[in-house]
Amino acid sequence: MSEALDPSQIRFVTRGVTPEEIAAVTAVLTAAAAEQAAAARDARPQVGPDAWERSRRQLRTPIHPGPGMWRSFSG
Repeated sequence: MSEALDPSQIRFVTRGVTPEEIAAVTAVLTAAAAEQAAAARDARPQVGPDAWERSRRQLRTPIHPGPGMWRSFSG
């Protein structure tokens, strides 16, 4: 929800609603709409792994010690 809730758009179909009930329902709906808008605004789109996850994937092959294994960096 990108816009704030307009309380004038709330329509009660139940008859005999008191002004206190109207105020309570309006307050709850306004707070819920504001919370939903804030959650939508704060949600980060997940487009892929972040830099930390990408760097962890690029680990080199294991080093195997032994004769002739330490001569070059080419693997």
